[in-house]
Amino acid sequence: MKKTLTGAAALMMGATPLFAGGIERAPQSLAALFEEGNYVELSFGGVDPTVEGTDALGFRTGDVAQGYGFAGLAYKHQFTPNFSGALIIEQPFGADIRYPRQPGLLPDPAAEGSVLLGGTFARVESTTFTALGRYKFQNNFSVHGGIRGSRAEAAVGLNGCAYTDPRLPVPCTGGVSGYDVDLDSSTGVGWVGGVAWERPDIAARVSLTYNSEVDHDFDTVERGPLIDPDGPAGPAPFLPLLDGTSTTTVSTPESWNLEFQTGVAADTLVFGSIRWVEWSAFRVDPRQFTTVTGGGLVDLEDSTTYTLGVGRRFSDAWSASASFTFEKQGDDLVSPLAPTNGRKGITLAAIYSQGPMKITTGINYTKLGDASPETGTPDTARARMEDGDALGVGVRVGYSF
Repeated sequence: MKKTLTGAAALMMGATPLFAGGIERAPQSLAALFEEGNYVELSFGGVDPTVEGTDALGFRTGDVAQGYGFAGLAYKHQFTPNFSGALIIEQPFGADIRYPRQPGLLPDPAAEGSVLLGGTFARVESTTFTALGRYKFQNNFSVHGGIRGSRAEAAVGLNGCAYTDPRLPVPCTGGVSGYDVDLDSSTGVGWVGGVAWERPDIAARVSLTYNSEVDHDFDTVERGPLIDPDGPAGPAPFLPLLDGTSTTTVSTPESWNLEFQTGVAADTLVFGSIRWVEWSAFRVDPRQFTTVTGGGLVDLEDSTTYTLGVGRRFSDAWSASASFTFEKQGDDLVSPLAPTNGRKGITLAAIYSQGPMKITTGINYTKLGDASPETGTPDTARARMEDGDALGVGVRVGYSF
C-alpha cells in the first residue's frame, strides 16, 4: 500500500499547483526523498487560469492571467540503509499577469481592456535546484537538510489611469503610468532543514521542513515618464527621475511545510499538508521607483494553505486519490500584479503501477477568491476581479531501481 499510494500523496502536494499565496506555483515538497531505494521521477503539466473583472470606471479588464506550463525532475539515491540523498529541480515561483489595453484612442465600453490598469503587466520566472541529505535513526525518526540554489528573473510594467497624477487637469497624464523595470537573471542560495517520523507497517509519516529565504541581487534597469517634482504650480521642470540602473535585492520568502500520511484501513491512505509562507517579507523595491513614490512594487500578505486527501488501491496496478485544498481570503485590497484572494480546489488522480514504474496523472480545478486591485492609494479599489478559476493537469512518471 505504501509504495502504490504514496505516489498519489506526492502528486497532490506538487504536480498540479495553482495560484497559491503570492507568486507561488509549487509547494517545494520533498516527497521524492522518502521513496524506497533508488528513485527517479519526471513531472510536467500545465495550468489554464481565468481572472477577469471590471475596473472602477466600468470597463471590462479581460482575462489578465496567462496560462503556463511546468516541469520538474527529482533523483533520490540510497547510499546506505540509513543515509540517502536527493536532487530536486522545480519551478516554485512564477507569474504572468497582463491587463489588456483599450483598443484605439477613445475608450470603448463594448471592448475588453481596462482604462485604469490596461497595459500593466508582471512576468516572473524561476528555477530552483535543491540538494538534500537524509539520515534515519533506529527509533523511526530521521533528519534531512541541504542547500537550495535559485535562478530567477522578472519584469514589471505599470500603465493606465490608475497610475497617473490626479492633480493634473488632463486625464491619464503624469504619475508613474508608463513605468517599467527589468530585473536581470540572478542566482541566490538558501538552505532547507527538517525532521520526520515514520511507521512503515501502516504507511505513516509526518515531516516538518523549513525553507529559508533566498536573496537575489538583480541588475536593474528602470524606465519611466518624466516626473514633475513640485507639481503643476511649481517652477521645477519635468525630470527623468524614474530612469536609472541599480541593484535590487529581492528575497524569496521563508516557509514551513508540514506533510503527513497514514494508512487508515486496508489499501486506504489519508494524506495532507499545511504550508505557511511569509509573503509579507517579500519586497520588490527598485531604487528609482521607491525614491519617487516612497513605496515598492509589491505588498502581499502571509499565506497558509491546507491540503487533505484520501487514496485508495483497487488492484495491484491501479489506485486513485482525491484531495481538497483551501487557502483563506485575506485583505480584499490586493496588488494588481497578484489579483486573487484565497482559493478552494479539488484534485483527482489515477496511479498506474507496473513493476518498478509508477505513472500518476492528476487534474485540478481551483476556484479563486474575488479581489479588488489597488495601486498605492490605500482603501481605493481600482477594479473588481470576480469568479476566477483555474484548471490544471499534471503527469508524474517515477521509476525505482
